[in-house]
Amino acid sequence: MIYLAFAIVLVAMVYVMRHIWCILPFGNIGKTVVVALGVLLIVSMILSVVVGMEKMPIPLAATIYEITTSWIFILLYLLMIFLLMDILRLAHVMPAHLLHNSLKGTLLVTGVICVIFIYGNIHYYHKHRTQISATTEKKLSRPYKILMLSDLHIGYHNQRGTLAKWVDMLNAENADLILIAGDIIDISPYPVNEQKMYEEFHRLNAPVYACLGNHEFISGVGEAKDFYRKAGINLLIDTCVPFGDDLLIAGRNDRSVSNRNTIGQILENQDTSKYIFLLDHQPYNLEQAEQAGVDFQFSGHTHDGQVFPINLITRALYEKSYGSHQRGKTQYYVSSGLGIWGGKFRIGSRSEYVILELKSHGIK
Repeated sequence: MIYLAFAIVLVAMVYVMRHIWCILPFGNIGKTVVVALGVLLIVSMILSVVVGMEKMPIPLAATIYEITTSWIFILLYLLMIFLLMDILRLAHVMPAHLLHNSLKGTLLVTGVICVIFIYGNIHYYHKHRTQISATTEKKLSRPYKILMLSDLHIGYHNQRGTLAKWVDMLNAENADLILIAGDIIDISPYPVNEQKMYEEFHRLNAPVYACLGNHEFISGVGEAKDFYRKAGINLLIDTCVPFGDDLLIAGRNDRSVSNRNTIGQILENQDTSKYIFLLDHQPYNLEQAEQAGVDFQFSGHTHDGQVFPINLITRALYEKSYGSHQRGKTQYYVSSGLGIWGGKFRIGSRSEYVILELKSHGIK
């Protein structure tokens, strides 16, 4: 499967690079320089992963990360644009000369790419406040305001200054409780620890509970756990703890661990008359939470595809890839995430944090 995916990416890249070569209104030297730069960006990303960005100064590593991962998304959109132009050419709707040594064609493609990705970048920085509610038949002593986050992906591209702004924004909500559904760390604990980002979490004005995500395993789960501890985050790994008199908060180990406990095992010997929250990073097998009597499951991981048309793929892969969902008496929310992996673009998705207003019947 990995080899098939690699082969598809390689074919797509060759297709895009060939079209770039053909459309540019330059001589062979100019064409070679542009195509070589495009290939170099991909090679640089691969080499930075193999060699390890920890060996670079953080500003240099961050620059390489931003540029190379952004180029991946730009390649995707170039692929779609050139495919559309080829279809229009074959249908005799668009003149063929726009794809060959064409200044107009080059300006057209460049303009479309710039508009799409400037919009996507601006849209990423707008953090959407999503408000939902839940009402339960279980007895609650009072209503709760719960702040839910996922996929912060702090590291080389979401650095301490960015995290500090997020903390200020989240503190303005004055929530009773903060739940984080994994992927706090992006790809490496190095920039996170070097910038002492754990100190920012101590400024949050509500208790924080979280589960692990797959990126904690990518970055190194041991160091990730140590970061959670230094950040004062209550990390739940196949465990369940009470919160006050009314709530139970359960956290599953990430799906990366094949022998993780079942939800039933996590809730064994717990007071299930309390309202049960489950944090499970990857929203697979949603029926398991329903069968175990969970009241609310919060997940992330999907990013709602991050950019169109990848969100069409995530919607096909998951029972619910984004937003609110209901199975029986169990309510779910799959978040698109506050941060992001790779280039800072949101196209057909949004960055969000979620406010849940929880109350029992009879409480106004």
